[in-house]
Amino acid sequence: MATDALALSGIDAFYGDSHVLHEVSLRLGGGRLLGLLGRNGAGKTTTMSVTVGLLPPRRGTVTIDGRPVTGSTPETIAAHGVALVPQGRRVFRSLTVRENLAVAGRTPRDGGPAPWTLDTVYGVFPRLRERHRQVAGSLSGGEQQMLAIGRALMANPRVLLMDEPSEGLAPQIVAEVMATIRALKAQGLSIVLVEQNARLVFEVADDVVILNSGRVVFAGPASELTAAGVDLRQHLGIY
Repeated sequence: MATDALALSGIDAFYGDSHVLHEVSLRLGGGRLLGLLGRNGAGKTTTMSVTVGLLPPRRGTVTIDGRPVTGSTPETIAAHGVALVPQGRRVFRSLTVRENLAVAGRTPRDGGPAPWTLDTVYGVFPRLRERHRQVAGSLSGGEQQMLAIGRALMANPRVLLMDEPSEGLAPQIVAEVMATIRALKAQGLSIVLVEQNARLVFEVADDVVILNSGRVVFAGPASELTAAGVDLRQHLGIY
């Protein structure tokens, strides 16, 4: 049996006394795209925080390629091949585009060749090459999102977590970002896509997990959503 690229099992997470995630489990297969959906406050970003080590879970386990990393530091989890494109982009605004990319550079854990370098990132995002000397804080929102994705790729991850990559972007830029996500998936990268816009996820996801109030209400292939009788209006607010 193939090992999951990423797995969360029975995760309980708290902010202070507030119980935010309740026995959340998900599995990301190698080379697959998992869409993580839910309304605002459902627990999507908290799930990402647990995955990358920013929020230790009270219970449950996190594994990467079958290796347990529960409670590890963010640096340790990143070294295992997990990279995050955070909500709100969070680029280093006072650094240039090139500096933002270079600071995230990491060689693969297995010592093999690094597929993602400045040149390969610039190949995916030509606008970043054009603006490589420009301070990141002066970029447009779409360009900052490209930079955030490029910065994550510079870590040469096996698992890429993307938290609301379409947030605040014009439709044309959203289309460009989604085209990039499809291309990365086609290259075999394992991806978790967190999105408020469920329709974007349904276009690209192999598997879907839906959260409601910190609990999993559906987990499985995207093609089985209809057969499972999931009420998308109730859980996501869409028809």
